[in-house]
Amino acid sequence: MFTKILRWIVTFFSKIHDKVLTWNDNAAIPLNDKQLHFLIIGVLGMLVVLMVYPLFKWLAKKNALVMAAGFYSLTVMIVITFAIEIGQRITGTGVMEFDDIVAGIAGFIFLFCVFLILRGIVLYIRRFFRERKA
Repeated sequence: MFTKILRWIVTFFSKIHDKVLTWNDNAAIPLNDKQLHFLIIGVLGMLVVLMVYPLFKWLAKKNALVMAAGFYSLTVMIVITFAIEIGQRITGTGVMEFDDIVAGIAGFIFLFCVFLILRGIVLYIRRFFRERKA
């Protein structure tokens, strides 16, 4: 399942990349690689901010900051796992495999769920003893 989702994401962005290059090649004022990266990543980053900010604000109001931390950590882990695999390809210290990325992300999601369960148990025990004390 994770493999299919990540493959879909990679394919989706690859198709967008190809379309942007086609549009740029057909434009009256074609942009160079650095200019395209500046514009596209800048716009993409701002779209992410506009989507994530309301979500994090809502999570903060719901006292669910742990979920905000989880979302943020997941994005960082995705970047790190891709970087590790790319680094292995460049340095020749390993084999770049998409399944390694999937396994790493799945490991983080699993351990984050274990953390949420343990956190829930601790919060429940604290609440139980506070109510008992009062």
